[in-house]
Amino acid sequence: MKPSQLQPDEFAGHFSTYINQVSDEYTLTEELEISVHRFIKFVQNIPMDKFDYRYAEGKWTIKDIILHLIDAERIFVYRALRFARNDKTALPSFDENDYVDEANANKRSLQDLLTELLIVRQGTLALFKSFSEEELMRKGTASNNPMSVRALGFTIIGHQNHHQRIFQERYLN
Repeated sequence: MKPSQLQPDEFAGHFSTYINQVSDEYTLTEELEISVHRFIKFVQNIPMDKFDYRYAEGKWTIKDIILHLIDAERIFVYRALRFARNDKTALPSFDENDYVDEANANKRSLQDLLTELLIVRQGTLALFKSFSEEELMRKGTASNNPMSVRALGFTIIGHQNHHQRIFQERYLN
């Protein structure tokens, strides 16, 4: 399955910002695997003095963003698991700013963050590979919006791609 196969009722409009950043070149599981390696290679080529850099007052560092990606992926995967298992409980939103404020990403090494990202993605990939077509099509409610399991998978990839573009545009120029 590819992002172009998603139907408009599978995700809230604001998630199109992320989903539209996923190429149709690969399937969901292929892109989950490929994109994390592409991202890690990209990050490893960033000059070391940029990881604690903030392009403006109050903005996150690159380390903050990497840990934000890890936290968000865990939350999206939890939602996907609940929805795939046909859990009809509406799930709350989360405030990513509160998570970043409490995470202390800048006290961690880059290698530690990238290792954790890769481990989380391996778990994500194993879970998504286990889903049947029927489970991938199931929907639930998160943050008062409908979302399908497969749309959550593409959101994980697109969210990562979005932040990689932010790195290029605001941190590395």
